[in-house]
Amino acid sequence: MQYGTFGTVPVLAGMMALRGRTRTAAAVALGGTSAWLLGKAVKPLVGRARPATLLPHVRLRGKEEGDLGFPSGHAAVSAALTAAMWPDATPGWRVACGALSAFVAFARLYVGAHLPLDVIGGAGLGVAVSSVAKTLTGGLGGGQSESP
Repeated sequence: MQYGTFGTVPVLAGMMALRGRTRTAAAVALGGTSAWLLGKAVKPLVGRARPATLLPHVRLRGKEEGDLGFPSGHAAVSAALTAAMWPDATPGWRVACGALSAFVAFARLYVGAHLPLDVIGGAGLGVAVSSVAKTLTGGLGGGQSESP
């Protein structure tokens, strides 16, 4: 699930910068950070609790999460990173990033931290903010491709 944590954002952005992929690095940094921050900001607005609070017989695998459930911040960050990389990525990197993002969403359901709509909402938030980040950093429609 580490691909969906905030710590992955500077690591992946740094890797892209070291490889000379400055626009992709900027989009990863902006999109990943924005997804993390917006995920935190949206939770109190929605106010939905975690599955164990809402449903009987939820099996928790790991520690009980203390904050609210919607949207999944892990899903938001992982989807944001994948969306930021996608337009400039080689097919192999697309498969790897897509698989990691899907795994993070599944893992959040499996450990009992989120409901399905939580991870769908988080992923949607991540894709949306990274699309804006790619546009702002000149990564979409710029005519030049950067392959990570």
